[in-house]
Amino acid sequence: MQKFHLVSIYSLLGCCLILAGYSVWKNNSQSISEDLIQEEQVLQRRPNPSRDSVRLFDIPSELDFAGEKVPLEVGDVLERLEREIYVNAYWESNMILLMKRSAKYLPDIERMLKENGVPDDFKYLAMAESGLMNVGSPAGARGFWQILETTGKEYGLEITNDVDERYHLEKSTEAASKYFKKAHAKFGDWTAVAASYNMGQTGFAKRQEEQLHRDYYEMYLNDETSRYLFRILAFKVIFENPESFGFYLKESDYYLNPPLRTVEVNQDIKDLPRWAKQQGSSYKKLKLYNPWLRDQDLNVKKGKVYEIKLPE
Repeated sequence: MQKFHLVSIYSLLGCCLILAGYSVWKNNSQSISEDLIQEEQVLQRRPNPSRDSVRLFDIPSELDFAGEKVPLEVGDVLERLEREIYVNAYWESNMILLMKRSAKYLPDIERMLKENGVPDDFKYLAMAESGLMNVGSPAGARGFWQILETTGKEYGLEITNDVDERYHLEKSTEAASKYFKKAHAKFGDWTAVAASYNMGQTGFAKRQEEQLHRDYYEMYLNDETSRYLFRILAFKVIFENPESFGFYLKESDYYLNPPLRTVEVNQDIKDLPRWAKQQGSSYKKLKLYNPWLRDQDLNVKKGKVYEIKLPE
């Protein structure tokens, strides 16, 4: 009898284990099935994902920069463009982050370029310069437009120990626009303007004189400037046709700034972290939305007013 009870107990335990295992298997199977469905939906959006994970891209048969024709019928021109397209399109992590980041800044850049009479394509120059980040270079260039200190001061930017407007999106874009218009008055075409932004107006004009040619595409230049405009063009081609290069971003994928309020300041602030806290914010947010503030205090000259942005 005791043996019979033991067999019954073991049988009952076995049934329980089988039922528990079935439940786990069912839940896992359901989860795996949902994952497979989601993955399949993503893959269906991509052209031949298994076969074309590494593929050749269709390069536009016609292209312009700021309304000026790019001579793609010239062999080396097409090759130089393709080089920059492939380098950037297959640097997927950088391109995805640049695309996501662009929504925070491009609307303001586009608006200001238009207001200043500068072609919209120059927004891609900012991408080539900085990746739309407030970075610095070993040569001392700063901000989205990578402006040198002497150039910044020449075009009206304030650059001191506690304020550097090369990091100010609106004011640096205003300064860059002034540069572009001045260069256009000198060279007469926007392609030369972009090239001169890389090597300087004096340097580019000297190369034109030496080589008896004014056309950028017919000039022999240093490697950086030779690639420079084509990198700008690559950003234009990819951004205008992202899905053709395998980038499928939804509207919700893009980064956005929060709604911001403006606080006008016309007196010295001796402790910016404390001041930010008094404004119901933090030093981190103060620096994040006002990167042109370079120290922990702000000295304000008589009659000067600064506009500081903070989240609402």
